[in-house]
Amino acid sequence: MDEQLSQSLIKEIAESHSITVLTGAGISAESGVPTFREVQTGLWAKYDPHELATPSAFKKNPRLVWKWYEWRRSLISQVEPNAGHKALVDFERHVPKFTLITQNVDNLHQCAGSNSVIELHGNIFRNKCYKCGTHAEAYLEPKDEPPQCHYCDGLIRPDVVWFGESLPADELDRAVHSAEETDMFFSIGTSAFVQPAASLPLIALNAGAVIVEINPQTTPLTDSVSYSIRGLASRVLSRIVNSAWG
Repeated sequence: MDEQLSQSLIKEIAESHSITVLTGAGISAESGVPTFREVQTGLWAKYDPHELATPSAFKKNPRLVWKWYEWRRSLISQVEPNAGHKALVDFERHVPKFTLITQNVDNLHQCAGSNSVIELHGNIFRNKCYKCGTHAEAYLEPKDEPPQCHYCDGLIRPDVVWFGESLPADELDRAVHSAEETDMFFSIGTSAFVQPAASLPLIALNAGAVIVEINPQTTPLTDSVSYSIRGLASRVLSRIVNSAWG
C-alpha cells in the first residue's frame, strides 16, 4: 500500500486548496455496518429490500417498513466510526476548502466529527412526514409502527431516499457544484455504479481535477483516475494523513 502513496500524490494533497470526497458503503462496512443485502437475515430473509425501500411499500404496509428500518437503526447504533471516518475529519482540518459527500445514511461521518456533510441518500436516524414532508426529529425512540405527524394526519417515515425517489435537489446541486470547482476529487469505498453519484468524479475530471480512487477492488471509474489505490479506506486514509500532515 505504501508504494501506491507516491510522493507526487502526497505533495498534491498537502498543497491542495480544495478537496472533495465522495464516500460509499465500503468505508462504513469497515465499521460493521451491514450492506443493503446483508441486512436481509433472520426474520427479514424472505423479503426483497426493493420491496421494503419504496414509497409503494410504505403505502401498502407502513408498519412492516417502519419495523425494518427500526431494526436497521438498532444495528447501526451499535457501531462506531473507524479510522477512515476519523482521517477525513483531519482532511477537513488541514484543507482550506473541504467538501464531504456521502451515499451512506448511517450518520458515521457526523459522529466522527465531520461538519456540513452532503447526504445524497438521506439519514436513517432522521425522520419526516410521508404526507407533508415536515422533519420529525422527535420520533427517534423505537416504535413498532410509524407515529403520526403533529402537523397533519400523515405517517412518519425515515428520511432516506427510496427506490423510485429523486435525490434531494439542494444536496445534489451542492455536490455537483463542489465537483465542478474542486482541485482534487476522492472516490472512496464506492462501486461507481449508482447514479447520479457515480457521475460526480467524472464531472470533476472534466473540470480538470485530480481524481483519486481508494477501493479494495477496481470499479468502472478506475481506468479514468489519476491515482488508483487498492486498499481499505481506514488504512489508506490514515497513511495519507500521516504522510501529508503528520
